[in-house]
Amino acid sequence: MSAGADGRKAGRGRRVILWRHGQTAWNVERRFQGTTDVELTETGIGQARRAARLLASLKPDAIVASDLRRAANTAAELAALTDLDVTHDEGLRETYAGVWQGLTHEEIIARHGDEYAAWKRGEPVRRGGGELETEVADRAAPVVLRHAEKLPEDGTLVVVSHGGTIRTTIGRLLGLESPHWESLGGLSNCCWSVLGEGARGWRLLEHNAGTLPEPVLGDDD
Repeated sequence: MSAGADGRKAGRGRRVILWRHGQTAWNVERRFQGTTDVELTETGIGQARRAARLLASLKPDAIVASDLRRAANTAAELAALTDLDVTHDEGLRETYAGVWQGLTHEEIIARHGDEYAAWKRGEPVRRGGGELETEVADRAAPVVLRHAEKLPEDGTLVVVSHGGTIRTTIGRLLGLESPHWESLGGLSNCCWSVLGEGARGWRLLEHNAGTLPEPVLGDDD
C-alpha cells in the first residue's frame, strides 16, 4: 500500500486533530477556568497563529470549536489560513466545575483537598459541584464523531477545545475506562493530539504535539 505525501497510507482512514486553545491569563495564574469565558493573552494569540500555520499545512477538511472565546479565537486563526468555516458547539466547552471556577490550584487544594485527592485517584467526582468527567465525554465525544463522519475518505477534522474536555474525549474514543483517563497527560497551550482511524477503531497517533506528525516507520504502523 503506497504512502501519500503526508506520510499516511492510502485508505488508512480519517484523522481527528484535537487542538487546545492558546494561553489565557488564568492559565498563567493556574486558575481553574472551566466554563468561564476567558480571553486569550497576546502570547496566546501568537501561539494560535504559529500553530495554525503548521496545522494549515495538513489541509484540514473541517474545523469545529468550542464556543468559548479562548477556543473560538484560536480556531479563527486556522480558519483565516484555510478559508474554512468554523462550526461552534457548546458541547466542546471545558468541564463545568462549579465553585472551583476562578480558584487557583493552591486554593482548590486548601479548600477542597479531599475532593481534589479523590478526583486524582480516579474516583467519579463532581468537582466544585459541577460535571463528572464521564458527563463531559457524553457531550463532547458525540460532537467529534458526528463531524468526523462527514469527512471524506482520508479526511482531517480539527477540533478546537479545552484540555480537560480533550482528555475525556480521547479516553472515550479510545475505549478506555474512565479511571484511566488521567493516564493521558495534559496538553500544553496550543498543542494538539491526533487520532487516526485504524482497522479496530480510533488510535492515538500523537499526544501533546507542537510539531507536525511524522509517519511511523516500523512494524507497529
